[in-house]
Amino acid sequence: MGRRRWLYGLQVLCAGTLLAGCGGAGERVTDVAASVADFERALRTGDAERACGLLAPETRSELEDSERMPCPEALPDQRLPTGAVARGFDVHGRQARAVLSGDTVFLSRFPGGWKVVAAGCTARAGKPYDCTVKGG
Repeated sequence: MGRRRWLYGLQVLCAGTLLAGCGGAGERVTDVAASVADFERALRTGDAERACGLLAPETRSELEDSERMPCPEALPDQRLPTGAVARGFDVHGRQARAVLSGDTVFLSRFPGGWKVVAAGCTARAGKPYDCTVKGG
């Protein structure tokens, strides 16, 4: 009887672990989707300050260095696509990709949440994505 109870407990523990793992992945996708939607909304409404705050530090720095102006002035000039419909999300650990109808956005997880590391990205056959805004 003790062995059966132990096996049952092990099964319950394994099932709980699997469910928790799935919940964690689903939660990460939800967080990524929310971050992308927030970034898109900021771009669409012309809130460049908010959109810049959603960029990863290195991405923001690269944009400011390459354009030689503060992010809120430089970002609108990049003409990133907005109003896109989400097609799918890939989340692997601290990295994510959001595939939208008119854009692909890459994100990384930072202590303050998911931040955009590259946007305005288009796939190229056999080559890395070509991104309008990206970190160095």
